[in-house]
Amino acid sequence: MDQIPKLRELSFLVYGMGLSGSSVVKFFKKNKIKDFKVWDDNQKNKLRNYRPKNLYETLKRVDYIILSPGISLLKNKNLKKFKKKIITDIDLFYLNNNKSKSIVVTGSNGKSTTCKLLAHLLHKNKFKFSLGGNIGTPILNVKNTKNRFVVIEASSFQLSHSKFIRPDYALFLNLTNDHLEWHGSMKNYLNSKLKVFNLQKKNQFAIINKKYEKKFIKKNFSAKLVTLKIKGFRKIKSKIKNDYLTSKINEENMSFIYTFSKLLRIKEKSFLRSMKSFKGLSHRFEIFLKKNNITFINDSKATSFKATQSALSGLKNIYWILGGLPKKGDKIKVSNLKKNIIKCYLIGNNLNFFKNQVKGKLVFSITKNLKNSIIQILKDSKLKKYINRTILLSPAAASFDQFENFEQRGDQFKMLCKKYARKFV
Repeated sequence: MDQIPKLRELSFLVYGMGLSGSSVVKFFKKNKIKDFKVWDDNQKNKLRNYRPKNLYETLKRVDYIILSPGISLLKNKNLKKFKKKIITDIDLFYLNNNKSKSIVVTGSNGKSTTCKLLAHLLHKNKFKFSLGGNIGTPILNVKNTKNRFVVIEASSFQLSHSKFIRPDYALFLNLTNDHLEWHGSMKNYLNSKLKVFNLQKKNQFAIINKKYEKKFIKKNFSAKLVTLKIKGFRKIKSKIKNDYLTSKINEENMSFIYTFSKLLRIKEKSFLRSMKSFKGLSHRFEIFLKKNNITFINDSKATSFKATQSALSGLKNIYWILGGLPKKGDKIKVSNLKKNIIKCYLIGNNLNFFKNQVKGKLVFSITKNLKNSIIQILKDSKLKKYINRTILLSPAAASFDQFENFEQRGDQFKMLCKKYARKFV
């Protein structure tokens, strides 16, 4: 049933005019939904004709507030009063979607890689698909037609406010100390993730890690519970002709993809053939240079220690660049990993925090920035001749103290490595 006529009877405030907010306005205009206003605290001149004169009165009047993902209610008292009205662009997708099959992926780490893997698997096995959400393309901008899968990366920010999300397949990957400054507590963070299962029906699927099985059962969700087939994936892992996907860092992601492939009845031979041609994401364990037995890896997207831990556990003889803006409550636990690490190089504006985390556990230098780190590593690498060495940027921290985002940090790292590798290696 077409829900657009019902949406035309409602009133909306689009709060935040980033990518998702702009896509909502485009969706409203395309579908002749006329009763809406827009608000952005930073862009007062954007869509001025739609900007309300009195924000508080508009918040009271409208049926729904469509909130941009990054805005936290903990820092906005006005919005907190109208929490029951808040929805997201993903909710609009579900309110209007009676065509495609949806796959929603959430978790602290590995969401983007898993979404890309799902899209690649579907493509290689001749399924029609679209990919959107937190991964880059706003969900309202993707193609949504009959006999199509829509893969959606959903952040905890989006799920926290979602009221109508109901995926055909929901994948909950993992949970670590992350975004606690936004959610306020680990309990709130977990509950936001679990909302992905709230409205699922009995003919829909919930794919989860076995460690969350008890929580799922306790919540009495309706979907068919499918626990992760890690052992099944390990049995076929050696048959996958793709070094990136067989690395330890991707074992969990690949176990989810393997489990999902079974639900779609994709044969093992087709699964293996599909995975052979997959190329990893930029800035996520990206092996971008190999020179004279030194491997250079850009893992700038690792913004928590849990994300970094996978890289450290799967490598040997590591020169590790660490630092940035630490996540609330995060701890750098390297006792079981120090045998893999030759030396650590600390960067960023929170040097004391990271120094206290590694002091007495690892050999380290305070290098402050990426350029100094690369130069020092390449000098240090000449002192001891290991057969195979790895220069790894996996900062276990956000990038905002020195960079605009993790992409800029990763790009600078790659540029510096290529520049100085010619001189030192």
